[in-house]
Amino acid sequence: MPDSSPSPSPDHGHGHDPYVRVRGAREHNLNGVDVDIPRDAIAVFTGVSGSGKSSLAFGTIYAEAQRRYFESVAPYARRLIHQVGAPKVGEITGLPPAVSLEQRRSSPGARSSVGTVTTLSNSLRMLFSRAGTYPAGAPRLDSDAFSPNTAAGACPECHGLGRVHETSEELLVPDPELSIRDGAIAAWPGAWQGKNLRDVLDALGHDVDRPWRELPAKDREWILFTDEQPVVTVHPVREAGRIQRPYQGTYMSARRYVMHTFSDSKSATLRAKAERFLTSAPCPVCGGGRLRPEALAVTFAGRTIAELAAVPLTDLAAVLAGHHDSETARVLTEDLLARIGTVTELGLGYLSLDRATPTLSNGELQRLRLATQLRSGLFGVVYVLDEPSAGLHPADTEALLVVLDRLKAAGNTVFVVEHHLDVIRHADWIVDVGPRAGVHGGRVLHSGPTAELAGVAESATRRFLFDRAPAPERAVRPPTGRLRVGPVTRHNLRAVEAEFPTGVLTAVTGVSGSGKSTLVGELGEELEGVERLVTVDQRPIGRTPRSNLATYTGLFDVVRKLFTDTDEARARGYKAGRFSFNVTGGRCETCQGEGFVSVELLFLPSTYAPCPDCRGARYNPETLEVRLRGLTIAEVLDLTVESAAEFFADTPAAARSLRTLLDVGLGYLRLGQPATELSGGEAQRIKLASELQRPRRAHTLYVLDEPTTGLHPADVEVLMRQLHGLVDAGHSVVVVEHDMDVVATADWVIDLGPGGGEEGGRIVAEGPPRMVAGAPASRTARYLAARLDG
Repeated sequence: MPDSSPSPSPDHGHGHDPYVRVRGAREHNLNGVDVDIPRDAIAVFTGVSGSGKSSLAFGTIYAEAQRRYFESVAPYARRLIHQVGAPKVGEITGLPPAVSLEQRRSSPGARSSVGTVTTLSNSLRMLFSRAGTYPAGAPRLDSDAFSPNTAAGACPECHGLGRVHETSEELLVPDPELSIRDGAIAAWPGAWQGKNLRDVLDALGHDVDRPWRELPAKDREWILFTDEQPVVTVHPVREAGRIQRPYQGTYMSARRYVMHTFSDSKSATLRAKAERFLTSAPCPVCGGGRLRPEALAVTFAGRTIAELAAVPLTDLAAVLAGHHDSETARVLTEDLLARIGTVTELGLGYLSLDRATPTLSNGELQRLRLATQLRSGLFGVVYVLDEPSAGLHPADTEALLVVLDRLKAAGNTVFVVEHHLDVIRHADWIVDVGPRAGVHGGRVLHSGPTAELAGVAESATRRFLFDRAPAPERAVRPPTGRLRVGPVTRHNLRAVEAEFPTGVLTAVTGVSGSGKSTLVGELGEELEGVERLVTVDQRPIGRTPRSNLATYTGLFDVVRKLFTDTDEARARGYKAGRFSFNVTGGRCETCQGEGFVSVELLFLPSTYAPCPDCRGARYNPETLEVRLRGLTIAEVLDLTVESAAEFFADTPAAARSLRTLLDVGLGYLRLGQPATELSGGEAQRIKLASELQRPRRAHTLYVLDEPTTGLHPADVEVLMRQLHGLVDAGHSVVVVEHDMDVVATADWVIDLGPGGGEEGGRIVAEGPPRMVAGAPASRTARYLAARLDG
């Protein structure tokens, strides 16, 4: 590590090493890394996507701290805790206990909320239980009685959800002039299932060819709303050339089908379709309060707990301040106010306690966890944070820096994996990993004060930190048309109308919670002017190691066909399935095509070892005897995209896929790299590459929500080249974005605000970037102007 600043040797005299010292780190692509990082400081880990910075911060340093903690836990208790295995590292010294705040979210249900994540709901329930105003003669309630998530508290009518869903004839049958055969019941499923329901009705004696409005009211009511599910023999209408036998068909009313799909379907598309036929209304029993009447009869400062849970945290703090008629109330309100203060400090004062967790961005969720840690009072620990600036407007990043300083001032060490230049500049120490990604990365180029990175020529980060020029002036493209959205009344948007120009790149900006994602979410295929809609998000391309880069892009099908066409495979009668590690035949049966086996170690965490039979190759020996130009199928899957592009240069179907992956900067990934090892940014670029390789004839609208999250500025340049290329090819691109580098190169900007929550939800400025940069009402303007002018 020649470019690193030398660090002092351990302070043996005081018994306290001021550095965390890592020796021989080999996780993922780390190349035997040695690095010293100071404690009691803010240290930022930087580098392009896939360079190895997360492998060092999370996969090595945090994983080792967690392993040591588990070593101190009783073996019996250790079995009950999910443990990661030991990281691949020689040794780490000077390592205190660590707390990790990653962006990976669990799977929050509809009942998970801001209040449950921050534990503020617990404190508020305690306040109502101990210091609330009860009706005369009413008994005191336990705090559980104020929770909609317990049997003691939940309203029995809506089970604590606060809303009931219903439908009507007008929603289910929008055009009563049509007959059932012509599709009068719009809520019915399509294809065979819808035809089956029609045939069952026909068999039950209902007239399916008469206009809906002419059917007797009693029949219409039964067809749409009955809870009966009669079974009848259906004799399908004979079609030429098809043998169709009678079958037993079960009838399900339109209402029952819609309700069942909405509540039980795993498909987001089907649920969204079902929702179009439902009205959602506050529960008639609890009025949307989610609780039993006896809990809603208790007040504090004249309001019920449901009313206080629904107001923004800034307003909740104002209500609680000064309302403490007793010592109990004073103690509980002061604790609540202090907890709320840390959340509002992080720019999240616009959230309410009852805001559902699934509606939060990853950045919002991580900052809520950060606020909880601030109140914990821990000191002497290492906080390892994963891009805490993700999803943050530049105005909110300033508040984040204050919080990081407070964690450090409390006697903690803060390690941050980060791409945001303001956070990097603010750090005491920088660990720059690279120089590039995958096999071309995995080295520490610099570990030392930020200013000293200026002399490290290999660093991809250096150029953006020290050589910033004004954003290049671009000629704004003229729009080819307009997409009109609205009026939208949803979340904090109130009858908002917007026009998105087509044929250009539009950036939607605004502080966190201003309504950006809500507005962009209204861009649907049903809008006039949208021929085709493609949404590219950062969700994983698969949830198991069996899903990988080659399977997702369709490249694996091409590769398997090439192997099937070899002389050896033909001679043996091998079909394409033989070369899949997911099915019986060609795969190694010892590991079921996984390439590794789980080894149970009783009181230690299970560990994975290469399969003893195939040694990680995933296939059986017979399959591996077939070679394509000297390589086995396992060796082909082990190629990087870069190497594979050379290997398959003369195979057009494979070359096209590989070229688009190279174009979005993913040349370092291996073809067989499991989906579980990919970052959100990598997953998003794989989806974009899959889209780019398709022949594009129709005009397409591409919608990307914060595509630069998790991307180094060098990767952002690569991504923007692709997006501008799509626009130059005649398509339209809309991005929700906080990165001013992206906004400065857009053709059109729609800025929402001025604040978050109730203070937002309006379009405060729109136009070319230069015009929005001068808008007095915009909180984005100042930061955009700074980027445009360098």
